This record gives sequence, structure tokens and C-alpha cells, in this order.
Amino acid sequence: MEKSVNHDIVKEINEIRNQFSYSKRIGFLFGAGTSKAVGISDIATLTSKIDEAIKDTKTEFNKLKLNDDKTPRNIENILNKVRLIRQITDDKNSENFHGITGEKSKKLDLEICNIIYEIISKEELTADLNPVKKFLTWLNWLSRDFAKEIFTTNYDLLIEKGFESLQIPYYDGFVGAHEPFFVPESLEKESKYDTPPNAWIRLWKIHGSLGWFWKKNAANTSYRIVRLGIQAKKLNPENELVIFPSKDKYESSRKQPFIAYFDKLKSFLQDGEGLFVISGYSFSDEHINAVIFNSLNQNNRLHIVSFFFLDADIEKLYKSGNIFLNLTAIGPKKAIIKGFLGDWQKVKSDSLVDIFWNNTSKSTNLGDFNELVKFFVLTSGRSEKIEVEIKNKDEK
Repeated sequence: MEKSVNHDIVKEINEIRNQFSYSKRIGFLFGAGTSKAVGISDIATLTSKIDEAIKDTKTEFNKLKLNDDKTPRNIENILNKVRLIRQITDDKNSENFHGITGEKSKKLDLEICNIIYEIISKEELTADLNPVKKFLTWLNWLSRDFAKEIFTTNYDLLIEKGFESLQIPYYDGFVGAHEPFFVPESLEKESKYDTPPNAWIRLWKIHGSLGWFWKKNAANTSYRIVRLGIQAKKLNPENELVIFPSKDKYESSRKQPFIAYFDKLKSFLQDGEGLFVISGYSFSDEHINAVIFNSLNQNNRLHIVSFFFLDADIEKLYKSGNIFLNLTAIGPKKAIIKGFLGDWQKVKSDSLVDIFWNNTSKSTNLGDFNELVKFFVLTSGRSEKIEVEIKNKDEK
């Protein structure tokens, strides 16, 4: 019979606060839940909206909506399937797979990505950017000898908008002014390229971006990825959005940002002592999970703290067997601490923890990105200064 345990939330939250004060290296992984918290559709909602909006390739889309066991696929899984068909058929009308020709699969791919662009671009106009600005201001003020790194699976441009609104310099591996291009060598440790100073925050978008597009060369024989402005798609509708790029379809996988970003994630997690904070990510991407779990196993100087919006996702993680002493999982009513799944208990009052604790439901709301940002700001002791900083930048 499995041991039943309770976890002291006051003790654990204060331990996390202490780690922020002494950890030399700090990084973050943001999933769809963080963008959802400020007004952007999550994967399930996005899938539903695409299903409603798709027209020209509706027949092909319907063929891929369900798995073999009739369970629904989300849009990322559908895109993966579409990319496989494109690869197998080489986009040719004379070849088909699952009853979908190569030409149709290419049209389906383009229509899905165009709809994603339209949906998220529209949602960004009404999204609440304030929590993002507070987080970035707080992070920028953290004094560290190493560069601070943000990894995200989100396609939206909220983080970039936050950086630029606050005039905080950041680096994502792209260089240039007209059509910024990706320089993978600049992400490597032993690089002949000069890299930006450590004060510049790093941003790695490991699932693609609304600002990335495939661009053909002058001879129309190969592609490269360029980062363009938000109006690029409207001005050039033929541009193909880079979301979940297929590593085999284009000229060189080494030039693909997402390959370099995965290497960067692995490097961060396995390179000595560090604190890695996860929010809005439900551990549903096996490629990312493999990097995280292997790193937890290999690097005992790494500590990962993951904040969950739902207890069900914590229970799913626990049942998967991927439990490590250096992984802390924080849910509303449950937590995994030092390998044990248990319920929260709060035996004493604490001025900080009380803000994020519901005594009636015996739960914490730190799984909500908005509340997590509030926690970061409060622990810094600079709440008023951060508010003033954002206001001053908004008025410029």
C-alpha cells in the first residue's frame, strides 16, 4: 500500500522563494497555459476554432481529426500527420497517403497555419499584456552572472511585445534588420560569433512562432527561415508560417531554430547547478519530456519546480513514473515533493503564502500564471517599483 503523505505548503513555498535568491542560473519553460491565462486560446480551444473555420480543405481535415481509436487529435498532432503525408508524397498530386494527395496535404498545411495566424493575431489585440510585462520587468531586474533564459512552446508574440514595450534587450538567435535570419552558431558555447551580453535575456520558441516564415531562395530551390514583423503575413499571404517545422522536409536540419533550441534546452538543464521553473505546461510533449527527465536523472544539481493549473496533470505525471528527488510539482490541492505525491496542508499562517491560499478549498492558485507572476513580484520586494517602471515605459 502506497504511503499517504501531506506536504506543508508554507515550508515549500518559502523554500522556492529562497532558491530564487541564491540560484546562479535560472530558466523558465512556458506552455500554452501561460498564454491562456492572459487571453490566448489553448491547444484544445484552438483546435475547435480551426475545425469551425477551415473550408477549402475541410474533407482532408476531417480525415485526420481522429486517431485510430476514434479519440480526437489536437491541432499539433494533426499538423504532425499532415507534415508526414507531405514528406511521403513529396507534395505531388500523383501520390497519396490515407486518401490525401501530396498537393492537398500542402494546401491543408497552409490553410491550418493561416487560420492559426488569424486566430492568435486577433486574440493578441485584446490579450492582457500586463502580467507578461510584470514578469519580464522582474526577471530583468534579477542580478545574475549567467544569462537568464526563457523557453516557450507558444506561437504568439506576447513575450516579444512585452520586451519591446519595456525596451528590454533580448536575443533569439536571429540577426539582421530587413529579414532577420537564424544563426545557429551563435547559440553554441565555443562560438566564433560574438554573442550578446549576459544581461540580454534569451528567448527560445521551441514550437515555432507567428513571426517566422519559410522563404525560398532566388533560384526557388530551397528554403530558409526568416523572422518578420507582424504585418508580414498580410502583406505577403503566400509566406508559409513556421509552426512545428518538419526536420526532414527542408534543406538542412541544422539551420532549423527548433533543433538548435532543443540543444539549448538540453545544455541549460545539464550544465551544472540551476533552477528551472515550468508554468502552463502539462508534460504532453514527449520530445520535451525526454530532455527534461534525462536531465533530472543526469544532473543532481538541477532543481525543477513545475506549477500546474490542474491536479489531474500532477497525478498523470506521478503515474508515469517519472519522479525525481530534484523535481517539485505544485498543484492546487496536491504536490509531488521529493518523490512523494501528497495533499497540501497549512498548519500555520504566513503573510506571503496566505495571499495564494484558499483556506476553504485547501488549495493554492499558483498554477495560474497571473498569480505566479504576482508571487515573483511580491518576493522581490519591488512591487511598487515594478509598477512605476511599467507605467513610465508605457508613457514614453
